[in-house]
Amino acid sequence: MLPIRSLASLALGLTMMFESWGYMMPHQDPTDILILVNKQNRAPAVPVTLVKPDVTPTEPAYSENIYMRPEAAQALEALFEGAQQAGITLYATSGFRSYSTQKAIFERKLETMSERSANASVAKPGYSEHQTGLAMDIEGETTKNTGLTEAFGESPEGIWVAENCHKYGFIIRYPKDKTDITGYVYEPWHLRYVGLEAAEEITQLGVTFEEYILMVRGDRIGALQEEE
Repeated sequence: MLPIRSLASLALGLTMMFESWGYMMPHQDPTDILILVNKQNRAPAVPVTLVKPDVTPTEPAYSENIYMRPEAAQALEALFEGAQQAGITLYATSGFRSYSTQKAIFERKLETMSERSANASVAKPGYSEHQTGLAMDIEGETTKNTGLTEAFGESPEGIWVAENCHKYGFIIRYPKDKTDITGYVYEPWHLRYVGLEAAEEITQLGVTFEEYILMVRGDRIGALQEEE
């Protein structure tokens, strides 16, 4: 892996190249916690091992919606405990989703908005991070039951999460003003588990997950490493 300084020197150029590259990632390991899932890269079709994290769901009815992969579930428990110690109360709303569940969610969106708008706010079935078991939508006490909106990002809970989630291996997957790269609107509630090392580097660099993956794993960046 390139050191932080070398990664940072690539960030600006990568950001400018995304539209022409299309950032398709070949030969991804479906069990890798750094698997890239977005509008160009499908979610793994193979089954993943899931467990229910010991955290409080937003509503009792959501209890069966919060399964994650074991390593992500353990990290989420630590995140929620850390928040509690800081006087912050968090709730889990939506973790793993099957293809059929994502399909139903996307189709409901199409009933209320154009396909273009739906594509910017909800992943099409087969292309959702939730299908990896590494993502969780969360809410906080301040905005509980108001729905998943940008207001969470301005709440005490959302601010704490944005400042601290990397300490537990999570990132805000769809940051503000990065739609041109991620393809999705700002979602301060959507956490993605990437592991402690990657979360720390992504936070230090101030880049999206797409940019980070291309920096450290893309074939084009690999070629640059061989030349150095």
